[in-house]
Amino acid sequence: MTDKPREGRDRPSSRVWLFSRIIAGVMITVALVSIAVTGVLLNHKRELGLMPDVTNTSVTLFTNAMPLAELAIRARAAGGPVVGNTDVDGMDVRPSEGLVKVRFSDPASTEVTLDIYSGETLTIGSRRDVFAAKIHSGEIFGNGGNFLGDAAAVALILLLVGGWWLWLAPRWRNR
Repeated sequence: MTDKPREGRDRPSSRVWLFSRIIAGVMITVALVSIAVTGVLLNHKRELGLMPDVTNTSVTLFTNAMPLAELAIRARAAGGPVVGNTDVDGMDVRPSEGLVKVRFSDPASTEVTLDIYSGETLTIGSRRDVFAAKIHSGEIFGNGGNFLGDAAAVALILLLVGGWWLWLAPRWRNR
């Protein structure tokens, strides 16, 4: 009997390469699908009711606005027991609309919206889009979460290049 050369698919290294690409492809698919879905949710968060809608007509010179520290104190007082002793997670100041949105780090991501000139409470509500934003950015996985998104992007590039190579290389050899 003559030894027949093994075909590319029968070589152990080819099998390892194929299965590692399949496993990486499944993992990257999960990451990219979650990024895509949360991205769509974030693009339409207002229409989906994931954040409170605020209207304010009080607009004057920004120099007349109250200090941010005072606005944060008023927001905590307006939030009351809902926000408890949680920290301020972020403040979104919108001088053109005359308001500041103060978001707390409580489980519901409560947001208190105040008029920046009078300190009057305009709305109190939970931000249901914060969880989607944390998944989308990778922040949900802690400080290294951004690197997870970067790793997904690099892996996607490698999978695409590897796929093209696996498709093109046999065609080039057969010429």
